[in-house]
Amino acid sequence: MTLHLIDFLIIGAYLLATVMIGFFLKKKAQKNKKSYLLGGNDLPWYMLGLSNASGMFDISGTMWLVTLGFVYGLKSIWIPWLWPVFNQIFLMIFLSVWLRRSNVTTGAEWIQTRFGTGKGASLSHNIVVVYALISCLGFLAYGFIGLGKFMLIFIPWEWVCSVTGLPPDIIAPQYIPHFYGLVFTLFATFYAVIGGMISIVWTDMLQYAIMTVASVIIGIIAMNALAYNQLNVPDGWMSPWFGWNLDLDWSGIIAEVNQKIADDGFSLFSIFFMMMLFKGFLVSAAGPAPNYDMQKILSTRSPKEAAKMSGFVSVVLNPVRYFMITGFVVLAVLYYDKLNLIVGGKIDFEQILPSAIREFVPVGLTGLLLAGLLAAFMSTFAGTLNAAQAYIVNDIYLKTKKDATNNQIKKMNYLVGVVVVAVSIVLGIYAKNVNSLLQWIVSALWGSYVVSNVLKWYWWRFNAHGYFWGMLAGLIPALIFPLIFKETLELYYFPWLLLTSAIGAIAGTYLKPATNQDVLDSFYKTIKPWGFWKPVKARVMAADSSFVENKNFKMDMMNVAIGIVWQSALVAAPVFMVLRQWWPMTFTLIIILFTSAILKFTWWNKLPEN
Repeated sequence: MTLHLIDFLIIGAYLLATVMIGFFLKKKAQKNKKSYLLGGNDLPWYMLGLSNASGMFDISGTMWLVTLGFVYGLKSIWIPWLWPVFNQIFLMIFLSVWLRRSNVTTGAEWIQTRFGTGKGASLSHNIVVVYALISCLGFLAYGFIGLGKFMLIFIPWEWVCSVTGLPPDIIAPQYIPHFYGLVFTLFATFYAVIGGMISIVWTDMLQYAIMTVASVIIGIIAMNALAYNQLNVPDGWMSPWFGWNLDLDWSGIIAEVNQKIADDGFSLFSIFFMMMLFKGFLVSAAGPAPNYDMQKILSTRSPKEAAKMSGFVSVVLNPVRYFMITGFVVLAVLYYDKLNLIVGGKIDFEQILPSAIREFVPVGLTGLLLAGLLAAFMSTFAGTLNAAQAYIVNDIYLKTKKDATNNQIKKMNYLVGVVVVAVSIVLGIYAKNVNSLLQWIVSALWGSYVVSNVLKWYWWRFNAHGYFWGMLAGLIPALIFPLIFKETLELYYFPWLLLTSAIGAIAGTYLKPATNQDVLDSFYKTIKPWGFWKPVKARVMAADSSFVENKNFKMDMMNVAIGIVWQSALVAAPVFMVLRQWWPMTFTLIIILFTSAILKFTWWNKLPEN
C-alpha cells in the first residue's frame, strides 16, 4: 500500500466536495433545458475557459503525454498535433464566433440553422447525433481505461481484498483496473447528472486550482533533481528538431524503448509530421467535434466571449500542464530503474506517470496530486457525459416529445446519464490501451468528420444530403478499418477516409437540389462566414444594403499562423524551464511576448461584439 492516511483524507475531501457542489447547484441547473445543458448562457468566459482547460487536463491524456515525453524527448511537443491541439487557435480566431452566433444548444441542432428542415436535414441531424454519441462514448472509454490503470498502482488489489475480505480471484487480473475505473466514475456521474453544466464548471475550477499547485511542486522537484544529476538520453532527445527519420536510438540505455517507437509507428517522423499537419489543418477548419468543447463554446454569453474563452484555454492549460509533464519525464528518466512498469510480464510505458508519482512524490502531496488527477478524469468524464446527454435529450427525446415538462426532461437526463456511462464502461473493458483508443478517436473517427464539416462552413452549394452521405461514407470505414488493418497506424487511414467522405459529400450534393435560398440567406447573414458564398452574398446585400460582408479571410489566416507559433511556444517554454535550458527558454518567452503583442492588435482588439 503506497498511500498514507493523509493522502486518503485529501482524496476523500475532494470527492466529498464534488458531491456537495452537485447538490448545491442542483436546483439552479434544473430551472430549464438551457440551464442544465448550457449553464443558462450566464457563465463568464474566463470560468468556461478554465473549465475547458481543466477538462483537457485529463488523466489518460496526461499519462500519454508523459510517455511521449519520456520516449521522444523534446520532439514530443509536436505529437499532440495529432489531436490537433492547434484546433483551439482556429476556434479563438474565428470559428468560436461563427458557432456561437448560431445560438443553438448542440451541434446537431445547428444543422437546422445551416440546412433548414426536410428529409435531408433530418438525415444530417441524425448522422451528427450518431457521430456525437460514438465520439462521446469513445472519449468516456478512453478516460475510463486511463483512470483504472492509474489507480491500480496506488491501491493494490491485494490490499483491497485484505481490507474487505473479498477473495483475490473474484475479478480476473486484466479487469481489476476497470473495477477501479467504475468506482471513481460513479462520483463523476453523480455531480454531472445532478448539477449539469453549472456543476461541471464549478467543479472544474476546484480541479484546476489543485492541479496548478501540484504541477508547480512536481516541476520544482524535477528541476532540483536535475541540478545534481545528468539525463542519460539518446542524441537528439534534447532537441525539438528532426530530419526525415526520427533517429532516436535508446540502445545501451533502455533498449525496450526502441520497440515502443517501432510499435507507435513514428520512425519516419517527417512523413508522420506532414500527415499530422495536413490532417490537423483540415480538422481544425471543420470546427469543433460535437463534444464538451463545443458545449462550452455554446454556453458562453456572446460570440466575442466565445472567442476569448477559446484563446484563454491555451494560456491556462499549456504552461501548467507541461510544467508537470516535463517534471515527471525528468524524474522517470533520472530514476528509471526505480519504476515498476511491468504489467502482464512486459513493459507498459503508460505506467510511467503513476509509477513516478508513487516513487518520487512525498506524502500529502501524493494525495493532493491524486485528487487533482482524479478531478481531471472526472472533469473530462463529466463534460463529455454532459455533451452526450445534450445530444440524446435535446436531439432525440425532445424531437419526439415536444411537450415534455421540466420534470420529465430532468428524469430523462438522469436516465440517459446512467445508460451512457454503462455503455462507455463496457467499451472501456474491451479497448486495448489508452494510446490505441486515442489514435482511433483523433485519426480514424475524426477523419470521417472532416469533409462534411469543412464544406458546411465555406461552400454555399453544399446541402444536407451531401452532409449526410459525406459523414456516412467516412464513418463506416472509420469503424471497419481498425478491424481489418490491425497493424496500421490510424493516422494513415486519414487520406482514405478523406477520399470516401469527399465522394459521398460531392455525390450527395449534386444529386439533390441546393438548400432553400431563404435558409442560406439567413445562415449567411447571421453567421457571417467567409468562403465560397458569392450567390448568397449577392442576394443578402441586394435585400439589405447595410449588410457588411466578412472580408477577414487573409487576416484570420495570418492570425492562425501566428497563433500556432504562440501556442507552441506556450508548450515549449515550461519544457525548457524544467530541463534547465535557460537560453532556449528565454528565446521562447520572447516569442510568446512578441506573438501576444501582435495578436492583441490583430485579433483581440478586433473581436466583433456579436
